[in-house]
Amino acid sequence: MKSLALVLVLVAVTGCKAKQSAPKKQKPVAGLTDVEIKRGEDACKTYVDKVCACAAQKPDQAELAKQCQLAKSLPEAMQIALSVAMHPDTKPEVAQQSYDSARTTIGSCIEETAKLPALGCN
Repeated sequence: MKSLALVLVLVAVTGCKAKQSAPKKQKPVAGLTDVEIKRGEDACKTYVDKVCACAAQKPDQAELAKQCQLAKSLPEAMQIALSVAMHPDTKPEVAQQSYDSARTTIGSCIEETAKLPALGCN
């Protein structure tokens, strides 16, 4: 009976240690390269410059003026997302969300720049 109790205790202790020592598998964070960051910065700067220049040329189009004002926040939004993602205390899932946010912002800059010719902007 004592040997059965000892075996049960050993199994329980071994099982608990196995659960504790098993590391959590985390997917690696898909960050942005320096080249991607530079291209994103350039894309957002280009969009801001173009939409604001067009708004200045067409002051009668209130929508362009509104787009210009909104566009000015995109470079800062991208920088905030990147600074959160790259902070050493940021959890991996938050870092991934922040990188995804930066990618979305970059995509918006590119897409909105592509729409400008349809609004009569060069």
